Order: sequence, then structure tokens, then C-alpha cells
Amino acid sequence: AQFANALVKLGVKPGDRVTAQVEKSIENVCLYLGCLKAGAAYNPLNTAYTVPELDYFIGDAQPTVVVVPADKLARIEPIAAKHHVHSVVSLEADGSGSLAALAKGESTSHTTVARAKDDLAALLYTSGTTGRSKGAMITHENLASNALTLHSYWGFVPGDVLLHALPIFHVHGLFVALNTAFLNASKILWHAKFDLEPVLKRLPEASVMMGVPTFYT
Repeated sequence: AQFANALVKLGVKPGDRVTAQVEKSIENVCLYLGCLKAGAAYNPLNTAYTVPELDYFIGDAQPTVVVVPADKLARIEPIAAKHHVHSVVSLEADGSGSLAALAKGESTSHTTVARAKDDLAALLYTSGTTGRSKGAMITHENLASNALTLHSYWGFVPGDVLLHALPIFHVHGLFVALNTAFLNASKILWHAKFDLEPVLKRLPEASVMMGVPTFYT
């Protein structure tokens, strides 16, 4: 709720887009949920993208707010101004930054904006292996259907615990892993990144782990 209120204060209205290129953190998850609560569409970007690449994504997505680490602000602000972005704020891997500071001072209540099933919930860009990256438009019904279907097919039960070591700028780490866990009210063992020893140490505490081939290799 605090992040949703902060986004509204930054000029975000229902149907607007929020572009974020930030490191994995709980506050990053709050930003995603705050976007949905405020009726905005969340647009996460791979943290490896360069500033020239961000110029393309910001111009294409046309966000109202751009969120980046503080050390990128000076380079992103001129790009944002060129593309008529309303606000540029910061969010760090440790959860600090100007956005987090703004959210901290906001109310802990926010009436969720009602959205239709076909309204945009997220904008994720393709990898660009077959040409320029394209924005895949994901609706609220897409997210709900995906979470409900996987929750059923994978046999989630009360008490399941998810070990989460994936990035959250793509579908697997953000939607598949988190939305199914949220739907199940599961405890999440949170890892900022995949690091073998810490993951193995906590694996016995988990009943679910979602990974990619590089994890298993």
C-alpha cells in the first residue's frame, strides 16, 4: 500500500506504466505489487541492460515513472526527460533509495484500483534474439490464469515453502514463482541471487524450488 501511494504521489494513474531496472529485493517486490494495486503496469528490465539500451526501452514503453539505482540517475534523467517521463527515482539492492524513502512516509492503506481482466498488468520485453526486443503485453487475466493453473497442476498445498533464488525481472522469477507462492500463502526463503552453498544449506527447509538449467548444471 505504501508503494502504491508513493507511485500515485509521483504522478502514476491507472493504466500508466512504471519501468524499473533495479536489483532483486523485497522492496522491488513491493514496487511490483504497488503497481498492480495502483492500477499501473509494471515493466521490469534486465539489470544487465546498458544505458543506450534503456534509451530504447524507455522510449518504447513510455512510462510515467522510471526506477533505477542511484548511480544511474545522472545518466538516465536526460533520457527520461527526452521521452517525457514524469519522475525518475532510485531503489537500491538493500531496499534504500528515494522511492523507498517516499513510500516509508506514506499511508499503510490504499484502496486497490479495480481493473478489467483485459487491462494491462505488466510489460515484459523479449530477449531480442530474433530482432529488436518487443514489449509483451501481459493482462491481469494472464497473471491470474497462470497462477491458478500452476497452483493446481503442481499440487501446491498449505504449508509449502518456496526457495526463491531466481532474478525477478523475468516471467519465471517474478510471476511463476512469486504469484503461485502468494496464492498459496507460502513462506518464501529469499535469496538475492543463486549462490550454491547458501541454496544447498536451506534446500531441506523448502518443499518447492524453481530454477533454470544453469542452476542444475
